[in-house]
Amino acid sequence: MTTIESKKVVVASPAANVHDFLINTDNIQQLLPEGKITEWKSDGKQCSFKIQGAYTIGLRLIGSTPNTSVVYESTEGSPFSFNLNVHINETAGSCDTHLVCEANINPFLEMMVKGPLKNLFDYMADKLVTKVN
Repeated sequence: MTTIESKKVVVASPAANVHDFLINTDNIQQLLPEGKITEWKSDGKQCSFKIQGAYTIGLRLIGSTPNTSVVYESTEGSPFSFNLNVHINETAGSCDTHLVCEANINPFLEMMVKGPLKNLFDYMADKLVTKVN
């Protein structure tokens, strides 16, 4: 099992706002790099998109704990199976947030995707700071 963790960011919004934003997969598109995503689809509970020059990724909301965490899993068609956990920790009107991906990646593929995925999750964490209010 490979674990990839984003940097921790402070979102100047209550944890409830972050949680509510993340449980609607329509909002995931706002966290992805503009111009590098194609074939976006979402129905509010799951989404899929193609990363430029790479794979199609699918995410399905599988659970959440109000104001604390949101959990997604990969869908069929993703290049490997994974869970993406968003951890939310409220602190005096704002919250600390970070993403943790636990993936079943073979060692060869891990060498190729670990760096780009870390960059993607850091980007998504940074976007949470500006998109949630």
